Amino acid sequence: MISFRNLALRRGSRTLLSQMDLTIQSGWALGVIGRNGCGKSTLFAALKGELEPEVGELDMPSKVRLASVDQETPALPDPAIEYVLGGDAEVAAALKAEANAYDAEDYEAVATANMRIEELNGYDARARAGRLMHGLGFSPETHERPVASFSGGWRVRLNLARALMAPSDLLLLDEPTNHLDLDAVLWLEEWLRRYPGTLLIISHDREFLDGVISHTMHLHEGKAKLYTGDYTAFERQRAEHLRQQQIAHVREQAERAHLQSFIERFKAKASKAKQAQSRMKRLEKMAGTEAVRAERSFSFSFPTPDRLPTSMLQLDHIDAGYGDQVVLRDVAFGLEAGDRIGLLGPNGAGKSTMVKSLVGELEPMVGERSFHKDMKIGYFAQHTVESLHEGWSAFDHLQEKAPNAGAQILRDYLGTWNFPADRVFEPVDKFSGGERARLALALIAWEKPNLLLLDEPTNHLDLDMREALADALADFDGALVLVSHDRHLLGMVCDEFWRVADGKAEPFDGDLDDYAKWLRTRGTTRKTAAVASAPQNAPVQEAAKEKRKLSAEEREKEKPLRARVKKIETLIATMDKELADIDGKLADPTVYGGSSADLVKLGQRQAELRSEKEAVELEWLGILEQIEV
Repeated sequence: MISFRNLALRRGSRTLLSQMDLTIQSGWALGVIGRNGCGKSTLFAALKGELEPEVGELDMPSKVRLASVDQETPALPDPAIEYVLGGDAEVAAALKAEANAYDAEDYEAVATANMRIEELNGYDARARAGRLMHGLGFSPETHERPVASFSGGWRVRLNLARALMAPSDLLLLDEPTNHLDLDAVLWLEEWLRRYPGTLLIISHDREFLDGVISHTMHLHEGKAKLYTGDYTAFERQRAEHLRQQQIAHVREQAERAHLQSFIERFKAKASKAKQAQSRMKRLEKMAGTEAVRAERSFSFSFPTPDRLPTSMLQLDHIDAGYGDQVVLRDVAFGLEAGDRIGLLGPNGAGKSTMVKSLVGELEPMVGERSFHKDMKIGYFAQHTVESLHEGWSAFDHLQEKAPNAGAQILRDYLGTWNFPADRVFEPVDKFSGGERARLALALIAWEKPNLLLLDEPTNHLDLDMREALADALADFDGALVLVSHDRHLLGMVCDEFWRVADGKAEPFDGDLDDYAKWLRTRGTTRKTAAVASAPQNAPVQEAAKEKRKLSAEEREKEKPLRARVKKIETLIATMDKELADIDGKLADPTVYGGSSADLVKLGQRQAELRSEKEAVELEWLGILEQIEV
């Protein structure tokens, strides 16, 4: 159990959290959410003992075993698997002592080390480290590679594996899905669901949070509030809380106005002076419910392309790869205006190779890449953010693209991307990862592309920015190809998916849930592939073929049902919006001074909507049950 008692935390001259008074129970999986800069990482620093509270107390069990992900990875010559194994310091030390004892031929020391390893269940530690690495996307041949040979993103994965390897009662994970692909995110989600200790996660991936957490801590305007349930439950509870707060505020303001009016009218009359004094005291004692202040929502858009050719790009049966190594074979892929395609596939299967082939960074080894003369590509990849010039400002970067544009035009444009006032002149060296990614997207949008190729654009973006990106992509008139580990973004903006796996790129007949199922069964399928191909297993092959045929037929039957589900969800959203509008009107005191007929109509419409909503929700649940069965 972790308790915060009137806690205040400060970074430099700024107090980020104050009057924090709450308790985290043992075994909770807690999502820590809030806008960038609200104090999430500062809270983690306090839990790790790196920051002393300015005021108040932080109580934690004295012998709690805490694990977290290191922010830096030294360029070590050690094999990667040994580095991960070092997360369990006691086991690593015991194994090293055993090896040293063998080298020294000190068999008494060997026996002592053996006993210690047995106590720690350490003989399977190397296998556990290997499973962690495999789950996070490391192929077996990379396990013995030196840590120093990995790129920055892969070193982040090594640090995550090392943290998961450590025995812990309290696990702190700060943006663990950054630098992971979708497969690794799904694996991590499953692993964390089985974690027996107390888990605190900072993440901007709402689907990941929904899959893991049991409670939510929302940091907002220096305060912390606990909610029961996952991120979706938090959003629902917070919206209801804000609605009730606004209703209470409106009612209180109406009562205040009424009391003030009475006081002003009668305080000078002797016969009413006592009543006026009574109302003045009542007015003074009113709590003063604060009006709801809508959080500033960030939004942007991709400009309408100057030209939008119907047929944009074609890969005509190409082989793609590097040097003599073929990664993808016989890829036949075309893009039309309005296409919205998500690329799915295991780590290292060739998603980035596919994107580079589309953008023209990789020339086909076999086949042909053709495109329309008016095609204009907006390409976002990891190196896009890394290629920003150190020491340059956002203004400098945009001016390089548009040297003839006026300074005010450039400043106004950057302002729409939330780089206001003199912020446009600050060097990018001081920018957070999210701000750098936002600037990179702004530079891409300036060019008015008609084809967007986005390879993991959400790394470091907070929830608000991810929602804004989803909205902007949904309204984008051109074509889109997206690689992302953010399932919410993929589901919001992609109309179809292609699977890149086993050297092929082909349409995927299913949604993201189907893809997760495919991933879970893929290992088993590959293990039995050799056996299934043998002549004596022809009946097994036939059975598998029949099973695939039935599965395909089942998916075909489900298509109309899934389409109806989407329509119902849109209808429910429309009803919720109208109900919220009616609730707002009924909460306005002025409406009760008008026509009673209008009030009756509002009440009747509210009842009708609730009844209709209940009916369509029942239909929605019934269809979902059919699909799941």
